[in-house]
Amino acid sequence: MTRTVAVDANPLTREAVTGTEVYARELAQRLPAAAPEIEWTFYAARPAASAAVDLTVLPAPRLWSQTRLPAELWRRRPDLFFAPSHVVPYLAPGRTLTVVHDLAFERFPEAYRPFYRWYLRRTTRWALRRCPVVIAVSESTRRDLVELYGADPRRVVVVHSAAAPPPFQLRVRRARLAELGVTRPFALHVGRVEPRKSQAAALAAVERVPGLTLVSAGPIADVRLADRLLASGRARVLGRVAAGDLELLYRTASALVFPSLYEGFGFPVLEAMLRGLPVVTVRSSSLPEVAGDAALYAEGPDDIDGLAAALRSAVEDPAVRKRLVAAGRRQAARFSWERTAAGVAEVIRGLLAR
Repeated sequence: MTRTVAVDANPLTREAVTGTEVYARELAQRLPAAAPEIEWTFYAARPAASAAVDLTVLPAPRLWSQTRLPAELWRRRPDLFFAPSHVVPYLAPGRTLTVVHDLAFERFPEAYRPFYRWYLRRTTRWALRRCPVVIAVSESTRRDLVELYGADPRRVVVVHSAAAPPPFQLRVRRARLAELGVTRPFALHVGRVEPRKSQAAALAAVERVPGLTLVSAGPIADVRLADRLLASGRARVLGRVAAGDLELLYRTASALVFPSLYEGFGFPVLEAMLRGLPVVTVRSSSLPEVAGDAALYAEGPDDIDGLAAALRSAVEDPAVRKRLVAAGRRQAARFSWERTAAGVAEVIRGLLAR
């Protein structure tokens, strides 16, 4: 008998693409191949021309995941419902499974609006109650679920995320750097401009390396922090950039500097390693788990001396650069979206067999 799985594919239709949306997109297009014996249905509230899967569109003006989607699930009664972004409808029938990406809203609650923080707490606690098991994208997130929510460690399965390799057909124009106002050499930081991402620490380290500048690529969540970076004269704040521009920055930077206070997974680390870019980061949350021995570390964002020394080695020492590039590519090869899809499919098969 063919088993049926319904998937909340609504993240595939969002214009603002963060790690959660990337995860849902990459996973959705690989799950049918990872488990061809399962009949997959991907639901969304609106169409998406760029979606690589056939979406079943259920229009609804608001509260889609708590009203329109569960109504459809009750009508179709799939064998399992899967939410790649940890929101499990309160009225979903039958077995459910979700993915918890991080608990940043608990570690850094001041970075979230009160309602959104309340919503994330409530839906995460509900998922832990409702799902027989949940998937965590890293051991770090698994530890947070156990420590902060009292989750049973036996019910949290780690399936690592991944990062997409460089696109083969993307044409990169190096003259575009001048159009962006970027001059070489520069250290790259990728992520939202906000205190948790520690761009201020990245800049402080960059300022201790002669001739180096900091380029920040990511949406501006904290305008005052962005203004502080710009006022230094040693930083370029680009805001959200197009995929082609980000690819250009990865390919022309001297190093990725990523002293984030907290990451559920840390996509930029793997993205840099896949492109042969040396990585300087810190020993916090999931970052050592993802980067392994293929990065240079400071103890934390407050360790400016350590960050600066690591950055100087990564930028100026040819032997260190060569080692980091080779080790980075080996480390990044340990992660792939095919492995992620296979791991998620294995969890789903286990639940269907119960």
